[in-house]
Amino acid sequence: MKTRRFEYRVEEGQNPYIGFMSFQHFRGEKLYSDIVVKPENKLTETERVECYPVSADAEENGREEGWYPDNTVAYIRVLWKEFEPEQNVYNYDFIQSIIDEAKAHKQTLIFRLMAHSTRAEDDVPEWLKKLIPCPERPPMSRLKDSPTDPLFMELFLKAITAFGKRFDSDPWLDAVDISLPGAWGEGHQLELFPENLLETVVDTYAEAFPTTQLLTQLSRPNLVEYAKKYTNLGWRGDGLGEPTHTTKYYPPRIEQMGEQWKVAPVSFESYWWMCEWQRKGWDFDSIVEKTLEWHLSSFNPKSIPIPYEWKEKCEYWISRMGYHYAIDSVTFPETARADDEIKLTLELDNVGCAPCYKPLPLILRIVGNGKCYEFVQDCDIRAWLPGKHTEGLTARLPIDIEAGEYTLEIGIVSPHADVVYFATDAKRNGGFYEVGKITVK
Repeated sequence: MKTRRFEYRVEEGQNPYIGFMSFQHFRGEKLYSDIVVKPENKLTETERVECYPVSADAEENGREEGWYPDNTVAYIRVLWKEFEPEQNVYNYDFIQSIIDEAKAHKQTLIFRLMAHSTRAEDDVPEWLKKLIPCPERPPMSRLKDSPTDPLFMELFLKAITAFGKRFDSDPWLDAVDISLPGAWGEGHQLELFPENLLETVVDTYAEAFPTTQLLTQLSRPNLVEYAKKYTNLGWRGDGLGEPTHTTKYYPPRIEQMGEQWKVAPVSFESYWWMCEWQRKGWDFDSIVEKTLEWHLSSFNPKSIPIPYEWKEKCEYWISRMGYHYAIDSVTFPETARADDEIKLTLELDNVGCAPCYKPLPLILRIVGNGKCYEFVQDCDIRAWLPGKHTEGLTARLPIDIEAGEYTLEIGIVSPHADVVYFATDAKRNGGFYEVGKITVK
């Protein structure tokens, strides 16, 4: 047996399901222009970019103003009225077009259907206003309330059920946010709604999306506790960076979630955006370290440019966010004969802060003499939590394999990416990494 050792190297590209996201855009498209928050302006500075499709008057010069990393996740929010323009008439083609765009850009999709946003033109469907009272946004107020009539949530959840029935099985729809009452579905004024209704919201999503990953808001502690009965339910926070959110609001709720991160992903969205973090003097390093402690897999900086000065810090953050597999060593036989069962030992280190939540296959390839033999391994990469792991790999050589020297390669295969990168100095051959040689006699 021979052991070959490898060194850590940052991956050559961005892996699927993790990292920074594009927001209301797709991979490589324009960035919004940087926006300066004006304290005297009680309105929402990003109103024009919060609903898909984005307003035509939104400024998009961000690539001239800052930096933004590659991304394999697209985060899209759509208004209820766009999906159900008339009662019981669902615009499935519109949603399908979004999924198709994500697929064309090799991105999986995280999706939120919002009952309403903040602007008058981003309100609930017009047909709903004919059925129940629907509050308008008060003058010079940043937020607007949701209707409190029970029919509001009843009809919204009916739309969620229809959405799930049509799209739950789509492989490019990676996750769906549970949308609560309030602007953007983020839980504003939850105290206006009875606890049993909010529990019904969670139950309805769970029933509508038995296949798709769900992400719940870190809102009221009782609701967080209730949501935990769905053991594969992930969670997201919508105000990362702001000091009170980061140091006081999130920690007790994250502690309440316990070890949920081991089976379901954690996602965050930026409070404001990162240029504004810099202007406010927020401690970027401490924000990064907090999120890694919380086992963050993905982050939405809203497709607004990131300060050039923070590029290196962000690259470090991305290199630890989610799963990152460094190959420590591979032990393998140097010779074998046709029809032999060969055994290898893979030592690896997940240097990220979370596992991969997809049951992607690990494949051993034996390549040589113009042939390529593939052997799917009996292991579950979802069990590779942060830290060291050992896997035994096996392959039964074909009885008709020709004598000669062959290369041993390993790779993880995803339907959503050409390559799942390892953090290693091993030579890459497409989506596979060369880890040894074997001579067949």
